[in-house]
Amino acid sequence: MKNMKILEQVKTQSGNTVDLFCKDAKNRNTPEATILIAGCFHGDEPSGKYLIEKYLEKDIEPDNRLLFIPCLNPDGLIAGTRGNAAGVDLNRNFPAKNWEASAKDKYYGGKAPASEAETKFMVAVIEKYCPDLILTLHEPYCIVNYDGPAFDAAKKISEITGYRLEQSIGYPTPGSFGTYCGIERNIPVITLELPPTTESEDAQTPVVSAESLYEPFEKIMDFLNFYNIKN
Repeated sequence: MKNMKILEQVKTQSGNTVDLFCKDAKNRNTPEATILIAGCFHGDEPSGKYLIEKYLEKDIEPDNRLLFIPCLNPDGLIAGTRGNAAGVDLNRNFPAKNWEASAKDKYYGGKAPASEAETKFMVAVIEKYCPDLILTLHEPYCIVNYDGPAFDAAKKISEITGYRLEQSIGYPTPGSFGTYCGIERNIPVITLELPPTTESEDAQTPVVSAESLYEPFEKIMDFLNFYNIKN
């Protein structure tokens, strides 16, 4: 990855690494805004890692400071599982007010809020770098979901992708990242649900290649590079 610096790093239960990369704004001392892009909350949704890492090969000079976590859940990615090495669904493990103890199924929220190293890492990143907007990459629903004051950016991303815009994902998500950051902290959070790139019982559309998703993702990033969030 070109001209990238690792700002933060953490080891997972299995000894894999979660990295936070930064691509500075062209006016490094006065960036317009800070935007965080994160992939692979779920290990069986691998396209986010591919898209982010491919994008990071580009030479760009954005107006905004861009932070990237290509893969939040490397243990799950290697195992091909939704949860991490402890079987925890990271998108049910955030310390939101609606976190709740749950059965040890694929939506298991962990033994306590923010019990997992990956979740703690993300919470620390949010607290330290104070992103003005967050984009997370998921599969397989082909929608643009948003939490907090993210309507305008989410609408533009919906126009770029052709995916429908949905404020609700359609089912309860206790302890979710969107609730923790978007609803409770008023940070604009966009959950981009891409088509499935692996077989999924939840998918409603055919499996596609991650490569086929890169062109619209690059257009989204071109938009976010210069998006003036504060006006």
